[in-house]
Amino acid sequence: MQIRPFAQHDLARLVELTIETFRPFYEDHFRPVVGEVVFANQHGAWRDDYREQVAGLHDPAAHKYVAVAESGHAIAGYVAWSVDPARRNGVISHLAVVVDHRRHGTGAALCEHAFADMRALGAEVVEIGTGGDPFHAPARALYEKLGCTAVPVTYYYRQL
Repeated sequence: MQIRPFAQHDLARLVELTIETFRPFYEDHFRPVVGEVVFANQHGAWRDDYREQVAGLHDPAAHKYVAVAESGHAIAGYVAWSVDPARRNGVISHLAVVVDHRRHGTGAALCEHAFADMRALGAEVVEIGTGGDPFHAPARALYEKLGCTAVPVTYYYRQL
């Protein structure tokens, strides 16, 4: 596996990978828990939201970066992060790994790559968020294995 900087020709595959990765959360976990009205209001256009978000993840002039993991000639995953130089803070905003590459060190390698870049850019602290539901359990395990400390946050939704 090789980790390299994002190239514009990666965009379509990264959007596709993001949608593949998070479809089970939105459709199989979030939607049944909150119901159709809340789902439609909060994340009804989640695929389109990701198409827009992923397109704007890499913007070095704004301290936003993406790295891609490749295995052979195929994308195995990616990580997106940003750095706030004034606060010496970094944030990993997106991590997605192809199913066949999960639990083989790809996510950890991508995070460590982002951490190293953040340190080189002056960051002293990194923030990574994820859900507390069963779908996000592997992400929580990875972040804890990487030495991150969980700070529980709870969101409540209610149809009015």
